[in-house]
Amino acid sequence: MVAFFLDGAETENWIVPVQLVLMAVIGAVVTLVLPALAPASATTTTRALTGVGWGVLAALVGLLVFFLLLNGFDGA
Repeated sequence: MVAFFLDGAETENWIVPVQLVLMAVIGAVVTLVLPALAPASATTTTRALTGVGWGVLAALVGLLVFFLLLNGFDGA
């Protein structure tokens, strides 16, 4: 989705950084809404930071899968 909106001559270098930031924000919001994703004794800040970690991890896994689907193992 980020690439759809930022696929231009001046903005294509912003696709990956914007995706990482958006996934961090989405991860924080989801973890605040679903507290089972963080430890039970965690404060709100700790839950949000846990969500940021989950979001960035999901973004990196998505980038890795995209790279492998695009290039295969020989392109790595």
